Amino acid sequence: MATRLSDVAARAGVSVKTVSNVINDYPHITARTRAKVEAAIAALDYKPNVSARSLRKGRSDFIALAIPEMGSPYFAELGAAISRAAKRRGITVLIDQTEGESAAERFVLDGMRGQLIDGIIFSPLATAPAKLTSADTGKPLVLLGERPAGGQFDRVAVDSVQASYDATTHLISLGRHRIAAIGVGGTGTGAVRRKGYRKALKAAGMAHDPVLELAGTGYHRLDGAASMRELLALPEPPDAVFCFNDLLALGALRTLADAGLRVPDDVAVVGFDDIEDGRYHSPSLTTVSPDKEWLADNAVALLLDRIAGNGGSTHRDLTVPYTLEIRESTGG
Repeated sequence: MATRLSDVAARAGVSVKTVSNVINDYPHITARTRAKVEAAIAALDYKPNVSARSLRKGRSDFIALAIPEMGSPYFAELGAAISRAAKRRGITVLIDQTEGESAAERFVLDGMRGQLIDGIIFSPLATAPAKLTSADTGKPLVLLGERPAGGQFDRVAVDSVQASYDATTHLISLGRHRIAAIGVGGTGTGAVRRKGYRKALKAAGMAHDPVLELAGTGYHRLDGAASMRELLALPEPPDAVFCFNDLLALGALRTLADAGLRVPDDVAVVGFDDIEDGRYHSPSLTTVSPDKEWLADNAVALLLDRIAGNGGSTHRDLTVPYTLEIRESTGG
């Protein structure tokens, strides 16, 4: 038979109301009483009824994080940071993998699991901006990434145009003249980062060469490796490459090593995301490093503010700080 609240109260020698106050973290409980109740809870292995607590409080203290890939190092690191930020506030994060599929992302925009969660942090990949504008989630939602919210949802994102401009400008400052880009295309990350890449070339008086801009089929190591092979097969291969994420860059580095080319002497490489793998690769990877802890903390804070009914009708856009971490792949 399951342990009841009254069983805990009897063992601790307090009222049922006092046990309830301890479980719900009521502040005006003496340390001695709290210790007695917690000891009784542990001894009896009491498990609070989450559904009943949710009904009483009007919220579950669960939020969802919907991301394209849990296996992606960037999203794994970001997910861990968001979980830590939520835990500091007494909130539990449930993670859902959409795999960048339209149907899965529609499920997110439809509110996911109803009463189980209080709100959603969502990094869309397949959903067009127009769909985000017209979505009716029924739950507070905060967007991550480049896709515009259309004035409906709060958003936390890196200024990818400026960050890509800085990364490309760094390569130009090294005297590189044929700077390729891997990961261009689409309406999201690729398009936005290509804008910054082209802006830097134009500022330096260099025309962008479509032959040096490769979209690839994805954002993984194998895509970066394949794109780099294609670039090396050109009559005039590049002397530098800006990859729109670190996995693409790591794949490109492998192809360069297989071809017997030296990095950065023959080809300099820059990535984007600053995942741990890039820091410990040989050569270590120069990359745009978004402040993931800042991103996570502010995304959670925005969402909880909306859950509490604050923020008004105007959406809020927060820009994530970043640095360009110069490492061995560009001579750092």
